[in-house]
Amino acid sequence: MKSPHRHVHSIDPPPDRSAIRAMRKQKEGDMELAALRAAFDLQYQASRAQPQVPEALRRERLLRLGQLLDQHGTALEEAIAQDYGVRSARLTQLTDIFTTRALLARALRQLHGWCKPQKVRTPLYLQPGRAWVMPQPLGVVGVMAPWNYPLQLLLAPAIGALAAGNRVLLKPSEHAPRLAQLLAELVPVFFKPEEMALVHGSTAMAVAFASLPFDHLVFTGSTETGRKIALAAAHNLTPTTLELGGKSPCVIELDADIAEAAIRIAHGKLLNAGQTCVAPDYLLLPRGMEQAFETAYRDAALTLYPGLPEHPDYASVISPTQWARLCSMLKQAEQMGARIKEIAAPESPSIWGLSPHGARQMPAVLAYGVTPEMRLMQEEIFGPVLPIVSYDRASDVPQIIRSLPRPLALYWFGRSEQARDALLEQTVSGGVTINETLLHVAHPNLPFGGVGASGWGAYHGRWGFERFSHHRAVYQPGRWFMGQWLRPPFGERFDRLMQSLRKWL
Repeated sequence: MKSPHRHVHSIDPPPDRSAIRAMRKQKEGDMELAALRAAFDLQYQASRAQPQVPEALRRERLLRLGQLLDQHGTALEEAIAQDYGVRSARLTQLTDIFTTRALLARALRQLHGWCKPQKVRTPLYLQPGRAWVMPQPLGVVGVMAPWNYPLQLLLAPAIGALAAGNRVLLKPSEHAPRLAQLLAELVPVFFKPEEMALVHGSTAMAVAFASLPFDHLVFTGSTETGRKIALAAAHNLTPTTLELGGKSPCVIELDADIAEAAIRIAHGKLLNAGQTCVAPDYLLLPRGMEQAFETAYRDAALTLYPGLPEHPDYASVISPTQWARLCSMLKQAEQMGARIKEIAAPESPSIWGLSPHGARQMPAVLAYGVTPEMRLMQEEIFGPVLPIVSYDRASDVPQIIRSLPRPLALYWFGRSEQARDALLEQTVSGGVTINETLLHVAHPNLPFGGVGASGWGAYHGRWGFERFSHHRAVYQPGRWFMGQWLRPPFGERFDRLMQSLRKWL
């Protein structure tokens, strides 16, 4: 008797969902990178086809940028608030939209003078002749912006680049996705893709962006990331402007008005919950004034933000990751002997009892007894935490500042012009505000930029126009050009002429 045949049907294993997600993510990433390259290539070809851009067209582009801000300001404010969790529309109006509009207005008023060729004097040995410097667009300028002031730090460099006649490719932060998506919809409405375009996406997109052969690349962010950007740009010999932050000191002298200094320092430190590249990062305070400053700083913080940290004008920490980083720095400092003092409204929960997944509004914090080994004194804080370093002699202050990498900003509070000038002469920083905080950045005619570890290059106002222009040297000899007598073959006439010319040097 034969055994019946049994038909065995193969059963395919269930699909690997993680593999499918990975493939989908890879495909999306490939599409992002292809779109990035296409956007760059379009602008690059356009810049080479039109090396010089008329002043009228530059002005029109700047006006269109102003229309974008004016017509969609409310939507931009809402997008930034959604990215943060808590960030008031008024805060965004002040720090992102008004400051950008002020730079734009200044550029429009001064554009004609910026664009004019600059005549230079011609020395005797090149007479008769005339010479001038002709500003020309570099070509394509890339702008990589952070999340803390996501609109201002994206568009402020773009203003200088457009004024200089460049094409601009924008890369907003991946940590501000709602703003990035809104701008991705708005920019094409106001600009042709070969004029200004925006790309956004993953971290891989940021790496690829920095690796493109731009004619100039602007990056604002951390020093650590700035090093990576500089290395990526160096492969293409791309010149860069890096705005990197660092440990910006704030100095109080013995003769300073403590109450006045405290309110101004609190404003500079707590604006945007301390998430400001030029925020005071540590305070140098005469020993013995700690309690007086703490009382004044508490009063100031609660005057600015009644109910701190729960106040609508007081911003959230951007993400749970940043919250955890700040808490980790504070715990390490406390374990190493620092005294941590929270400043908040009565009955407000401690920082340790707040959830990083909630509103993420962090109390203000003073940290006493900090030492150089602590992360609070090694890393840029980027939060509402202010370490206090007590000093005994005024001569100690510049030494302490010089012991750290050169900062993006320095703040000084006091009454003695001699003491002020001595500190300025003995230290180096990107910018300085005297008896206030932050305001040197708001001045449209001052360069904004870092030095050393806090970055290089500067923009704002004419400084941005100059940064994003090629200064082309032009010389035109006259008909009876003296230089023809300096050609070989050399002889006695050459010797007599050189002897005469040396007297005119």
